[in-house]
Amino acid sequence: MSNFIRRRPESRSTMLVPVLVAVMALVLGACGGGGTTGNAETDADTGDPIQGGTVTVVQGGEPRSLDPATLVNAWVSNSLIGNALYGTLLVNDPETLEITPVLAESFDTADGGATFELALRDGLRFTDGTAYDAEAVRYNWERMRDEASGSPSLIQASQIAALEVTDSLTLRVTLQSPNPHYAQSVVWSGLNWIASPAALEAGRQAFDDDPVGAGPFTMAEWRRQDRIMLERNVEFEPAPYLDGIELVHNGDTNQRINAVVSGQAGLAIEGSWASLGRAEDAGLRTLVEPTGGGQFLALNTRRAPFDDERARRALALAIDIDALNEVVFAGRAELPRALFDESSPFYANIPIPAHDPDAAQKLFDELAAEGKPVSFTFLAYTSVENKAIAEAVQAQLSTFDGVDVRVEVLDFTSALPRLNTYDFDVAITSATILDPDTALWANFHGDSPGNFAGIDDPELNAAIDEGRTADQLDDRSAAYATAQQRIVDLNPAVWYIRTAPAAVVGEGVHGVQMYGMGSIRPELLWTTG
Repeated sequence: MSNFIRRRPESRSTMLVPVLVAVMALVLGACGGGGTTGNAETDADTGDPIQGGTVTVVQGGEPRSLDPATLVNAWVSNSLIGNALYGTLLVNDPETLEITPVLAESFDTADGGATFELALRDGLRFTDGTAYDAEAVRYNWERMRDEASGSPSLIQASQIAALEVTDSLTLRVTLQSPNPHYAQSVVWSGLNWIASPAALEAGRQAFDDDPVGAGPFTMAEWRRQDRIMLERNVEFEPAPYLDGIELVHNGDTNQRINAVVSGQAGLAIEGSWASLGRAEDAGLRTLVEPTGGGQFLALNTRRAPFDDERARRALALAIDIDALNEVVFAGRAELPRALFDESSPFYANIPIPAHDPDAAQKLFDELAAEGKPVSFTFLAYTSVENKAIAEAVQAQLSTFDGVDVRVEVLDFTSALPRLNTYDFDVAITSATILDPDTALWANFHGDSPGNFAGIDDPELNAAIDEGRTADQLDDRSAAYATAQQRIVDLNPAVWYIRTAPAAVVGEGVHGVQMYGMGSIRPELLWTTG
């Protein structure tokens, strides 16, 4: 698959130094006026970036609102529109995890992550003419950490204990508990996007009609259930290359790929391994960020049958993820064999449970003999791949004695309250891991509301906490090795596929650079027409 470009460091040692501290300056691409974009491998022969032109980008879903408190900063959601309208306070390099300020001047801690000072670039203004200052950041971050807002950034924002504006360009951030790596939480969330408080005060409808940020693009038109038209913000510095972006919403992955193949779109934001394979077969460039973790079956440990570790381990041993890959993803997916990607400085050779039907049946028999046959409902969503996973798991488990699996299919809106109240047996969720702090704490710490599996293990909690607070790489690596081993031993999750933060790039489109969870920086895109 020669066209797949996996961004990896030249060696593991090149990744070690950057994660020793929370914030380090790194001049990236056009942001600093020099250097190369993240896909320099594919752009090496195209010459210097060209000013002008418009690129059509096709993505899977339309935002319900343009309020940054409602947007999810991940490639499959609406991160491109967030980056376009609001710019970014910070970005990171997904390979090295180094942090670079963009609209921020710095984000530093002098006390091991108990407090941070966010310093902003001088002279920033929103497109309504109001000041992009420390008070504006405080206003946005307070909204996101308010539980009543229901912000998808609450997990990251809830780490904040207090915000204090110390001068017009400086915000003092006090955390609930020390986290020297908190910059990664900003990068991964809507905290990275700041909107005009004056515009937000006008209300959701007025804001959606005329969103106001200080990003590289402004919204010219939103045709609901169709597309959003963006045009260059002439005040943004350094100036974006493109005159405009046409952001088209299409929930059909096949149609998205076809749009790039046919030239109707220059870029598709993708997450389907099967679709990425088809794109590669068509000769398109396909950029995929290497990640750890991935999608998994969350086994609800709060109730039977998965309050018994033997039932969880039996399921992990019974499910053949290679067969799932063939059935659901046409054999194209990258499968997790360990929790972290081998390129990660936190990788440890701790394999997750592999398919062993004999050992699984022995456990199923043991449970049945005790009057505990494994009977559960798989809560699935209406997406084609999600239903296919549930049905394939059901088919695989039907070959075992002492197991009964029912599949309940709901649209995601209906399923979400069930997940949030932990009213399920098995459901699909994900933990995409680059820097492990946010993903592991959110999904497996006993204090996290996003811990759908409900695992609450003192040794695991302590390891995750230690990985968060340690500022030396060796200490963090040791803590996360313990966390990996506990997750493998406790089996709250059956990992079945790596996440694919990806972009399919058409002819003439260049400058595709991602940060965080595959979030594309639109100001660096350019086209040769």
